[in-house]
Amino acid sequence: MSALLELEDIRRSYPSGEGRIEVLKGITLSIEAGEMVAIMGASGSGKSTLMNILGCLDTPSAGHYRVAGVDVAQLDGDQLARLRREHFGFIFQRYHLLSHLSASQNVEVPAIYAGTPVAQRQKRACELLSRLGLEERVDYQPTQLSGGQQQRVSIARALMNGGQVILADEPTGALDSHSSAEVMATLRQLRDRGHTVIIVTHDPEVAAQAERIIEIRDGEIVSNPPPLSREAASRPEPHIPASAWRLLPAFQESLRMAWLAMAANKMRTLLTMLGIIIGIASVVSIVVVGDAAQQRVLADIRSIGTNTIDVYPGRDFGDDDPQYQQSLSYDDMVAISRQSWVSSATPSVSKNLRVRYGSKDAAASVNGVSSQYFDVYGMGFSEGGTFNQAQLDSRAQVVVVDSNTRRQLFPDRASVLGEVILVGNMPATIIGVAEEKQSMFGSSKVLRVWLPWSTMTGRVTGQSWLNNITVRVKEGYPSDEAERQVASLLELRHGKRDFFTYNMDELLKTAERTTATLQLFLTLVAVISLLVGGIGVMNIMLVSVTERTREIGIRMAVGARAGDVLRQFLIESVLVCLVGGALGVGLSLLIALLLQVALPDWAPGFSPLALMMAFLCSTLTGVLFGWLPARRAARLNPVDALARE
Repeated sequence: MSALLELEDIRRSYPSGEGRIEVLKGITLSIEAGEMVAIMGASGSGKSTLMNILGCLDTPSAGHYRVAGVDVAQLDGDQLARLRREHFGFIFQRYHLLSHLSASQNVEVPAIYAGTPVAQRQKRACELLSRLGLEERVDYQPTQLSGGQQQRVSIARALMNGGQVILADEPTGALDSHSSAEVMATLRQLRDRGHTVIIVTHDPEVAAQAERIIEIRDGEIVSNPPPLSREAASRPEPHIPASAWRLLPAFQESLRMAWLAMAANKMRTLLTMLGIIIGIASVVSIVVVGDAAQQRVLADIRSIGTNTIDVYPGRDFGDDDPQYQQSLSYDDMVAISRQSWVSSATPSVSKNLRVRYGSKDAAASVNGVSSQYFDVYGMGFSEGGTFNQAQLDSRAQVVVVDSNTRRQLFPDRASVLGEVILVGNMPATIIGVAEEKQSMFGSSKVLRVWLPWSTMTGRVTGQSWLNNITVRVKEGYPSDEAERQVASLLELRHGKRDFFTYNMDELLKTAERTTATLQLFLTLVAVISLLVGGIGVMNIMLVSVTERTREIGIRMAVGARAGDVLRQFLIESVLVCLVGGALGVGLSLLIALLLQVALPDWAPGFSPLALMMAFLCSTLTGVLFGWLPARRAARLNPVDALARE
């Protein structure tokens, strides 16, 4: 037989304070293929450290260790993981089964990292369990199995990828005598099939069942008889697929394992998700509701007459210089209305007067306007209509009232058309009732009535000038250009600038900027809640890594690379955040529906951009806050991880 495992002057030391403790002191031995060897020693003798080096779970501080002629000192972490995966199978005293997996799923774990297809590894796991007498317990959880049965599952796991070398660490240490005998019989059968079996024990009775007993004391070999001469057994074929551990299958397996880990701790997973759910729901709801509020505000502003330009006498609001008060005339309004870009224009002469009907008396804002006034401001009528040209030309004593005036003077009347009221001291017949405009700002309580501008100037105020001119610009024409042309026209007519303009589009732009700023502020507040949720995910994942340290050690022992562990924990973090994000979007949908019920005039809508942002935020949160725990898991030393209680 050729030497399968060769150790030459192996030393292993560990730092201790300012010095180092040497655990292995120049170990030299070789183990042939197909041997059944026992490494026996008392507690603290260094036998477990030697087993860890034999199984490539640890590396020596000095010396050379060769597996099938390959010096392990020349291998990096991934190559050592491949060596463990393809050559070694581990049987532990405490079984080290993953509690959230069934018996067959535990057996499959080494094959997952070998890239074995699902159907193939499931079939082999069932075959191995059946061979070991567990065909009726393939779907049992570890807690449902006896100690002997759990150890047989551990043996099946060790054989999953072929298990050319079986390393058994105190395999009977936690078993009764009957189960111990069964396990030792199984190990002898494996030796007979060509497996190299190495048993690490302190029990002379267990060691006596091996072909060769190597004794170790205080880190040194004290007895190392030569191998027995026996007919060479055929080596077991490794069960490793020819295909590589490709990215997509690896991702799918990591996703499946992450889902199983989440399902095993449902309450903790839900509580972890809670911060993400609230954070995503806050971000999406604020974006959606903020957009709906912005559209509502802008719609209300448009309803009071956007695309309009107001022209006032003087140099600015509050300018009461008498020389400017009479600067606007009806002819100015006519000149402006003739421009090609003007949709409509109206003069305005206003004054606060009393309006009376019978015994009812109230203060009102009285405006003298043209028939186009209501078109300029987009106002409709609940009764009647506006003035006609004949009424304007004849200074007719007719009036249009608003809903507030109608309610104040005619609280119980079905129709008020044809009724005569006093506007100041002038009787006027009602010919129309303007519709009340509802908006999120509320409706005005001011009573407003409108007279023909000619009636207002000729019969009420006696003035010949206008208080202001309002121009509605045609759709599509730039309002700032229209404002510039109005100013140029009036400057040309007046020979000076004795007026000023106010563009209502400026109000719209100001509102857009204000609502956008407010929405940004609220979004930042929501993002803070998402960050808090992300920190919660990181905290729980760090706790999870600590709790699952032994699981990580088991996975590394059966062949998982550091990258595999990193990917699994990172995907687990992202999956928690994605599921939390989906639930957060669902919660924001519910909020939007409730908002529509409470505020029917609002129209919150979920844009694809908002949904994409939600899931992008979820993914980034998972990656950013899952990276540190995943990296910590990937950097664990297999030996330290397995030793963690």
